[in-house]
Amino acid sequence: MTFPVRALTLDLDDTVWPFAPIDERIERALDDWLREHCPRTAERFPIPAMRALRVRVYEENAHLAHDMAALRRLSIEQALRESGEDPAHVDAAYEVFFSARNQVECYPDSIAALERIAARVPIAALTNGNADLGRIGLQQHFVFQLGAGEHGKAKPSPCIFHAACERLDCDHGQVLHVGDHIEADVAGAARAGLRSCWINRDGRRWQHDRITPDLEFDSLAGLADWIESSLPHAHHRSTNA
Repeated sequence: MTFPVRALTLDLDDTVWPFAPIDERIERALDDWLREHCPRTAERFPIPAMRALRVRVYEENAHLAHDMAALRRLSIEQALRESGEDPAHVDAAYEVFFSARNQVECYPDSIAALERIAARVPIAALTNGNADLGRIGLQQHFVFQLGAGEHGKAKPSPCIFHAACERLDCDHGQVLHVGDHIEADVAGAARAGLRSCWINRDGRRWQHDRITPDLEFDSLAGLADWIESSLPHAHHRSTNA
């Protein structure tokens, strides 16, 4: 299938890099820091208990479901309070978490594919997570990053897709959204009027009654091939906006 594309919006977690190793690293790093600096909290909230606390805090603060950074800070602060330790430690503890969160290992195809795609069309990062492309070292491939925490609504809400299109100065149908999540990425983009591309790295079966992706690839390299063949005359140099 070929259709005009003026810009891409791109999911990050489990599209550009796998999130599971990051999640494990975050838990270990925070636990190690708490054991050294806040031992009562570490004793009361070992990793499994901290996970359970996070679930509780998220359920109690559903109005912050779009803001993973705020929810993570609340979880750490709650653990400190319930352990009788100074909640002022939350800033240092969150920085440990955030540093570990941005130590990513991209899928083998991702960086080269980003370079190839960004040479053809502008790419905007569109994420429900709280990764920082500047810290990670990938910002040069993107014209901007829009996160759910910044925007105030998470994918699949149409308004976050529309906000990205507005910043790209493109009509909705001229933007291709790329991601791994069937509902948040593909269905969300389709309902918002964007084109959609499913990155299906693990061979899952498509499961949605009424919506199908415009494109499907098992890697970003496959998408880069499509971009180069479908948009042979498009050239774009990525800038940090």
